[in-house]
Amino acid sequence: MFHSWLDRWDERRAARGDAVKTTTRFALGADLAFPGAGRVESITEFCALADHAVADPGYFDEPTGADPTFEFEDDRLRFRSGMSSEVEENNTVWAKVTDSGSRGQALVVFHHWNASARYRQIARFFARRGITVVEIALPYHFERSRPGSLYADHMLSANLGRTIQSLRQAAWDGRKLIGWLQREGYGEISVLGMSLGSWVAGLIAAHEPAVSKAALFLTAGRLADMVWTGRATQAIRESLEPAIDQEDLRRAWGPLDLEKYAHLLARDDLDLHLVLARRDTVVLPDLSDRLVQTLKDAGANPGILELNCGHYSLSMPPYILWAGLSTARLLRHGR
Repeated sequence: MFHSWLDRWDERRAARGDAVKTTTRFALGADLAFPGAGRVESITEFCALADHAVADPGYFDEPTGADPTFEFEDDRLRFRSGMSSEVEENNTVWAKVTDSGSRGQALVVFHHWNASARYRQIARFFARRGITVVEIALPYHFERSRPGSLYADHMLSANLGRTIQSLRQAAWDGRKLIGWLQREGYGEISVLGMSLGSWVAGLIAAHEPAVSKAALFLTAGRLADMVWTGRATQAIRESLEPAIDQEDLRRAWGPLDLEKYAHLLARDDLDLHLVLARRDTVVLPDLSDRLVQTLKDAGANPGILELNCGHYSLSMPPYILWAGLSTARLLRHGR
């Protein structure tokens, strides 16, 4: 009976999110994902560029250049993104710092899609354990929101190229922030991502050698499959389906597929921890299971915590407490 109530609670929470989401026009947007690629007029051409990006080890490396100015006042950090979008507000990166008083460990947190508030309780939980927490705003969220938008429709959408651009920008921003933390003297840097934020955290963990531990909550490998099958992204699928099938979408969004980087996530000096919800209707459990198996096949030995809750009810006790404690053990001792 309790789990039936939990499922209904998750469904009501999902329905509230649906109230502001709308279908949008499908677009390739290749110039956003692959600058300088020239005129791209077909899905086949777009997918060929995506294949090339997957094979490019530097695709998630920000071009070298002068370091930005970091402005840190009270608990707020601000710096210029290395990627420029058409929304000026999005081009300044904001982060909230919950200082533990120690330069030993820092944890960079990447929130979920359409988050309405930062994770104050999570930040305090880890700060009390001697870990400084830095909550970065993903593109088009919080201070970076597009004026007039009701949700972060530019972060994840039926515009193939803009979605890649947004997650690539998030990875660049996160890596730039990690560089700042290194210069500030933090000896160990970890990442934690929630839902869509777990894709960003996973991409960074795969490509940024300074990250030693990664906790991925409510995650899977193929972003395309999550969008196609997930409860929270039905409006995006409705926009995509007349123009592209699921198989082509997998290939088009290949650069965002964590399974493509399983060999990088399996490196010896990275500890991985996954927190999964067995009643999840947003990131379906079989998609998470596929990522776990792909990681193991690549030689990784991730810690796995499976909870009998839904996507949204992970935020409720006791589930969030169990997730927090398991992550605290990872940060303290490794896998």
